[in-house]
Amino acid sequence: MGASVVDLGPRLAVVLVVLTALAAVGGRLSGLGQDRPVVVAAVRATVQLALVSAVLLVVVRSLWLSAVFVVLMLTVATATSAGRITGAGLRGSRRALPAALPIVAGALPVVALVLASGAVPLRGEAVIPVAGILIGGAMTATSLAGRRLRDELTARRGEVEAALALGMLRRDAVLLVGRPAGATALVPPLDQTRTVGLVTLPGAFVGVLLGGGSPLEAGAAQLLVLIGLLAAQVLAVWGVTELIARGRLLDDVPA
Repeated sequence: MGASVVDLGPRLAVVLVVLTALAAVGGRLSGLGQDRPVVVAAVRATVQLALVSAVLLVVVRSLWLSAVFVVLMLTVATATSAGRITGAGLRGSRRALPAALPIVAGALPVVALVLASGAVPLRGEAVIPVAGILIGGAMTATSLAGRRLRDELTARRGEVEAALALGMLRRDAVLLVGRPAGATALVPPLDQTRTVGLVTLPGAFVGVLLGGGSPLEAGAAQLLVLIGLLAAQVLAVWGVTELIARGRLLDDVPA
């Protein structure tokens, strides 16, 4: 099987343009108002992936450079989640640091375990993809849980204040409302894990197959990714829920 899964050339460019146009037109005609964001996202993804691909040609040859690249991914993930949760972007390190904690707490233990166990080889070309997947999953869970908690606490502020009036600690009062809301962020990874192989064949499985690996190797790689993601996202949701309950991430949590 060839080394390249996708044929690079004019046909790929045409397909990408048509797919972007399809998504943009759908975003406009549906009334969702997402036509411009779709185009911007597609252009950004194209530019970023082109640059990253060029950088990775050098980075993956060194573990130290790979570690620096992982830190860069973590920084971008932190900025993204902080902006999503607060709804107002970053306002200095006071917001950035708390947003980083659940992402690090979710991804770091899983990355450390798979590398220390030897399940994933300690090489740049292996470390960067695995760390990227886990950081991305922790970022998504942090953003989803944080936004859901923010909205829920705004809508049910009266319930939290009533619990405080009854003598409950702020953390306990917020968690009374926040835990069920935060748990909704785990619905996508749980559904993906439960239905893998029956509804979809996710990227790691397909990638190993297309790269010449056996179905058994593809299944093992995908299982490691899915369960690792699930662990990272559970830890991330736990972390962001606790931070919000303790008033470390949002300013408008009832006191």
